[in-house]
Amino acid sequence: MTAVALAGLLTACADGADSTGAARTPAATDSRTTGPAATDTGSPATEPGTPGPGTPDTESPVTQSGAAAPRCHTSELRASIGRPSPGAGQRNFPIVLTNTADRTCTVRGYPGAAFVDASGRQLGPDPKRSPDTPTTVTLAPGRSAWAGLSFASPEISGARTALPAALLVTPPDERDPLKVTWTAGEVPVAGNESSVRLTVVQPGTGG
Repeated sequence: MTAVALAGLLTACADGADSTGAARTPAATDSRTTGPAATDTGSPATEPGTPGPGTPDTESPVTQSGAAAPRCHTSELRASIGRPSPGAGQRNFPIVLTNTADRTCTVRGYPGAAFVDASGRQLGPDPKRSPDTPTTVTLAPGRSAWAGLSFASPEISGARTALPAALLVTPPDERDPLKVTWTAGEVPVAGNESSVRLTVVQPGTGG
């Protein structure tokens, strides 16, 4: 992964954005909280390191505030991308994080996300954050949480596009990303309505 990709994905955090509205991922200082079935599985893009930076399904755990469980670390999660949900000129995808550990843990806030090419170079700017209110999502082993990723359809917006090889997903409050193969076509990287947006994590898989 190049320095440009890492710059957009060093961390993901529970709240806050910069003055331009772009998603920023400062290092975490604590473990405070916050399309249909996923079709692709992510694997760690780097070795786990130091912590920093749709509709929920019926089988999902209840969102809790002030959960006692520890934060989920990258090494305990699997990332995947669900099937797109069509909208009026929009493309919407659930980014799904599934707890693969044998303990219960929590996620809260916005994940980090960046499209990259085959060499690991980031394509386009960091996503912007939707104005959501984070809540803590408690994940028992095998349970999932999801965040929405959306952008205007390039054929309608006229934005300049690129074809990513992968999406790097950094769980909230973590530094190490998970790499998910991107198979959903070209994405906007510059020009009119080229912004990619992210929502906070919520229970379920987005379907």
